[in-house]
Amino acid sequence: MTFLRFTTVGAAFTLAALTGTGAAHADAPNAAPAATASAASAVPAFTDGYGLTVVPGSTEVHSPTDFTITVTTKQLSGKHKIRILLPAGYDADPGRRWPVTYFLHGGGGTVNDVVAAPALHSDSMITVVPDGGLKGWYADWLMQNTAEGAANWETFHLTQVVPFIDANLRTRADRAHRAVVGLSMGGYGSLHYAEARPDLFGHVAALSGGIDFGMPQVRAAVLATELNLTGAWCAASSSSGSGKCTGFGPYVDSDAIFGSPYPFFDADRVWKAVDPAAPANLAKLSGTGITLYTGNNDIIDVHTEAASKTVKARLDQLGIPSRLVNYGNGASLAPSCDGGHNYGCWAPAFADYVPRLEAAFAAAR
Repeated sequence: MTFLRFTTVGAAFTLAALTGTGAAHADAPNAAPAATASAASAVPAFTDGYGLTVVPGSTEVHSPTDFTITVTTKQLSGKHKIRILLPAGYDADPGRRWPVTYFLHGGGGTVNDVVAAPALHSDSMITVVPDGGLKGWYADWLMQNTAEGAANWETFHLTQVVPFIDANLRTRADRAHRAVVGLSMGGYGSLHYAEARPDLFGHVAALSGGIDFGMPQVRAAVLATELNLTGAWCAASSSSGSGKCTGFGPYVDSDAIFGSPYPFFDADRVWKAVDPAAPANLAKLSGTGITLYTGNNDIIDVHTEAASKTVKARLDQLGIPSRLVNYGNGASLAPSCDGGHNYGCWAPAFADYVPRLEAAFAAAR
């Protein structure tokens, strides 16, 4: 590893929470306890397909409208969870089809983090929370021979999970009735996925997202996850609520996900190709409902604010409508929000966003 790489990682150490670990999940509760056998019997049965195999007997039922399945795929090593939240009327109205929102969690997080944002459990839509890995970065990794093994997260989500959900649940399977939303690392994922597959998603929201790969601070945060440098934020708390730092999984090469981050001799070409803030990528969002949320009151969201402002300005230049909610120190958003990188801000941000999304779904007949 070069001295330059060590220098970048030093910056990453102080910015590790940009990925969603530590402060990002300080308020995220554990999974709800399993429900009764009668509730389990009400959960829809899922049929294998699109490269996904459901692990028998793996379903975790939290309530009749909140459950988690576990799947395997050749695109990823190991087993991976998908948490699904159904509207209360799903069973009572078997002839109705529903819009779907995909929620992408932050780095170091799990599918259970959705519990910290109750607005996402809506009676007007299905919410799907696929595993994004501790440091998956919603990408098909450049290196597939690391300690993580197979790591094709983008392929898993976009070509497997989405059609699998449409095949097994009563969805409205068109872009006008499908959204992708995420926070922190998942904020990058949501904006990138909306750009990569505008045929799938008609709505996107990124909360405190690492959405400008032109910023060295954002690249440094990715390196921190690759090298498992969790930093002081993770030491204080974690998504499990245990107060113990679990990190980002095994160490992998700092070039494992997007290749070299250094802008010499086009070595960072992958970073530039997938940069959500690149005008060529933003241009693909024409006709997509776009919302950005950020605070600016801690060492992480001061950078997500800069990234969000850049994306907003470039969308304006392209003539593409978007909505940026910069809640600053949080006072304008909710009493629970301190303007930082945490669910005290993200939960009320989703409470603001979801009714707007529901109205957009309803208007798209």
